[in-house]
Amino acid sequence: MLEQTKYQKLFSTPLIRFRVPDCAVLNAALLMESEQMRAENSGVSKSNRGGWHSEGNLFESDAPSIQRIRNAAQDAVLEITRKVSSKVDPESLDMKLFAWMNTNPRGGYNAPHTHPGAHWSGVYYVSQPDVEDGSSGMIEFLDPRSAMPHWRILEASSFREKLTFRPSVGELIVFPSYLMHWVHPNHTDAERVTIAFNATFRRPK
Repeated sequence: MLEQTKYQKLFSTPLIRFRVPDCAVLNAALLMESEQMRAENSGVSKSNRGGWHSEGNLFESDAPSIQRIRNAAQDAVLEITRKVSSKVDPESLDMKLFAWMNTNPRGGYNAPHTHPGAHWSGVYYVSQPDVEDGSSGMIEFLDPRSAMPHWRILEASSFREKLTFRPSVGELIVFPSYLMHWVHPNHTDAERVTIAFNATFRRPK
């Protein structure tokens, strides 16, 4: 009989999900901001395919609705940082937040990508296609470990190839910026509108 001395989980990838309470009025205001921005600017091309991506740092806006999401994003990043590290107080570091708005109409999606140079990335869901089945509007995260395919035979969740789910309106998710992810095409006539952001830490000078 063996005597177990230690069991560790190495190199885990955290992902955290929050719900922003009482978000109906907030989301209505954000949709109005989105419509105004799209009317004034054609956007930029990043990972978006067939959709619109705002330019500049959205969190520099003075709009109360956008500032509320900025505050929620900051709180979420601080929370997940505390969960993964007990050695550093994240509030002792300088945090930079950079955000943009995405709109995916029918057929729009976001190609696989990461967010180099940041520590955390996140998404807040302003509107989401209301579907009962299919992949429309889903976000998919891919295993960053390259030598894992032969481990799939064990059918363990920690060795899965990908994680796919459809966040709901009012949900905010945060994940490591190195994690490859993409958004499935929107197969509905309802727009998928999100606010995405990056968070980067630096030690104070």
